[in-house]
Amino acid sequence: MRSTLLASVLLFSTSLMAQAQQKGKPEDTEVWEPVPKVVATSPQFTPPPSDALVLFDGKDLTQWVSADDRNAPAKWKVAGGIFTVDKKAGNIETKRTFTNYQLHLEWRVPATIAGTGQVRGNSGLFLASLGKGDLGYELQILDSYQNKTYVNGMAGSIYKQLIPLANPTRKPGEWQSYDVLWTAPTFKADGSVQSPACVTVLFNGVVVQNNVTLAGPTVYIGKPSYQKHGPAPIKLQSHGDPSEPLSFRNIWIREL
Repeated sequence: MRSTLLASVLLFSTSLMAQAQQKGKPEDTEVWEPVPKVVATSPQFTPPPSDALVLFDGKDLTQWVSADDRNAPAKWKVAGGIFTVDKKAGNIETKRTFTNYQLHLEWRVPATIAGTGQVRGNSGLFLASLGKGDLGYELQILDSYQNKTYVNGMAGSIYKQLIPLANPTRKPGEWQSYDVLWTAPTFKADGSVQSPACVTVLFNGVVVQNNVTLAGPTVYIGKPSYQKHGPAPIKLQSHGDPSEPLSFRNIWIREL
């Protein structure tokens, strides 16, 4: 009887928590202070080392697929040695899956970018994609040059979780670089977390995340939590904001 009562209480509590999260607002998890200091720097345009897998060589997107249909090719636009987000085509992700890795990626928002806050060159680098849509662990991509927004949603943040240590964003129209060291989470047989995900991020050569621990995959509303998963693709986001789309180049990865 006691165990049945306890189970009922736990079920009721879980239901209340789920309802509370559904009724929450995105603003509930926005953090506005402290504002990271602005740092002037030059990006690190590092060519791929000999043992790297080149994910984009300036020619085509053969290493990428549609995140909504992994049997379909990625349909973003390739021209002039770069590729550009096609917002009508949705997110794209790598054909291959990864666990722990070193990743280099370069991105640029247009010089003519308009909008403010989150509606200004918004995209995301999902360090492990966990399905269709915006599921996974997101490193935010955004024009954060003289652009005020919540600090756990600016460029270099682990979206809605971790504030960057500095703001080394360059002006719109200039290339930016991310260098990432990703350690995937591990799980016990029962699905519980054995070790959480950790990440180090250099943004234009400046450390903005220093071996930080993630609380789980990114969520827009509510608090993150883990669910068991294995190796995963890397995803690039086609964000729904109306600003002009971003471009990418020189993407490579080394498995660790």
